[in-house]
Amino acid sequence: MNLLPKSSKEFGSVDYWEKFFQQRGKKAFEWYGTYLELCGVLHKYIKPREKVLVIGCGNSELSEQLYDVGYQDIVNIDISEVVIKQMKERNANRRPQMSFLKMDMTQMEFPDASFQVVLDKGTLDAVLTDEEEKTLQQVDRMLAEVGRVLQGRETEWLFGMEEGRKQLAVSAGFRRLITVALHRGQQYEGMDSIQAELSARVMELAPAGMPAQQQVPFLSVGGDIGVRTVQHQDCSPLSGDYVIEDVQGDDRRYFRRLIFLSSRNVVQSEARLLKDVSHRAQKKRKKERKKQRPAGTPEEPPAAPGQCIDKSYLCCEHHKAMIAGLALLRNPELLLETPLALLVVGLGGGSLPLFVHDHFPKSRIEAVEIDPCMLDVATQWFGFSQSDRMTVHIADGLDYVTSLAEREARPPYDVIMFDVDSKDPTLGMSCPPPAFVDQPFLQKVKSILAPEGVFILNLVCRDLGLKDSVLGGLQAVFPLLYVRRIEGEVNEILFCQPHPARKLATSELLEMAQALEQTLRKPGRGWDGSYVLSEMLKTVKIV
Repeated sequence: MNLLPKSSKEFGSVDYWEKFFQQRGKKAFEWYGTYLELCGVLHKYIKPREKVLVIGCGNSELSEQLYDVGYQDIVNIDISEVVIKQMKERNANRRPQMSFLKMDMTQMEFPDASFQVVLDKGTLDAVLTDEEEKTLQQVDRMLAEVGRVLQGRETEWLFGMEEGRKQLAVSAGFRRLITVALHRGQQYEGMDSIQAELSARVMELAPAGMPAQQQVPFLSVGGDIGVRTVQHQDCSPLSGDYVIEDVQGDDRRYFRRLIFLSSRNVVQSEARLLKDVSHRAQKKRKKERKKQRPAGTPEEPPAAPGQCIDKSYLCCEHHKAMIAGLALLRNPELLLETPLALLVVGLGGGSLPLFVHDHFPKSRIEAVEIDPCMLDVATQWFGFSQSDRMTVHIADGLDYVTSLAEREARPPYDVIMFDVDSKDPTLGMSCPPPAFVDQPFLQKVKSILAPEGVFILNLVCRDLGLKDSVLGGLQAVFPLLYVRRIEGEVNEILFCQPHPARKLATSELLEMAQALEQTLRKPGRGWDGSYVLSEMLKTVKIV
């Protein structure tokens, strides 16, 4: 029986595949390789807990054999109604959790970011039968849909949108750039081992005529390649799945991180652990105590997870810059004795409001967090606690600010800080959500800010057109606007003040920062010696 088409174009025809599977019957047909030939690669890159989509599944046994060894969250789609019916009948009793759906992969019905893995064993070749414009458009639609339903950085603006990829290539300084996602379950000793694994594949995609021995540079977005120790995993109804993990930094110190698995490569919160609670030190002391402890003596309970945090140290550069913005207030050298009123929208691990609370003893801080799970995380894992000077409100920041603006005779805040992430990675602006920089809302922010106060905003925006629009809107409400770019990161910290008469030259800003720092560095204050406030304001520009 000849199942081959008369021409390659028939591979892209629904009718061809309906006839193919009718004539083939129930006997499996494997394109390009069987499960036994491919399982080494599949098991390396796909984790049993991950949700897998197989596009153009046909009647291959690949999904069935993956299911039988523990990969049970698999969805299979194919454009042929005949084969989907066959596969449903074949697996209904033996593999009840696996599903088969008749669906066009160029118009999938799944929500965005539905799968961790999309697997294709030959469908792209069936579509790419020639290089005609119509065919290439079909391929573009297929790949766009694959990118849409995938979770991870593939859906972020920088990696998933054409404008973002162009900007990435320009910033890297190369005309051809290949992006590879390192997923959380993969572990490598360092960049050398990654390069060794990928080099052969990279050369297959090199431009024609490039010398075989040409060295191709490998760049990394962040240096987080090493082993992680997951301390806690949970799921928030608002933020989704998240993990608390400890990682070792370049200086051999350990850091605790909060990661939302919907944005696996973004560190939401980070804190340094105290030296004496590193993993090796804990194990060593535990062994020593066990040797010294008399038989029958109960073991000492371990320190609570949140008690091992170095609260004097700010890990995030954008947090350091936001703290430096307090130097814009009048008489910064007197701030430790001033009853400052602060509003912080976005709690995360709580390190930003906690730092203000501990270093400015007269301050009163209100923090607003939309997700109650994050307050639990901050308290249990990041050493955060409320007090008579620190209050957390579980509320939407937009609603809370609006309610404050509508109150009469409400004392204004000296400082308002926004450090709020967006849940939509495709916008080109991941912090804050767009509604937080709408002009009507910014007017409400201004109405609750003291006349000589400062509004400090963490802006993460890769879309240059969108960023210009945000800056224009801010300047329309706050005539005095300073910008501090965080070196090596996308973050820009915006310092906004209501009155242009307060405009200061860079030299004046540095003097004020130095005056504040001298006060903070006094003995007994627990100030981190590596943190220089004036350095944070050296590159500030007035918009």
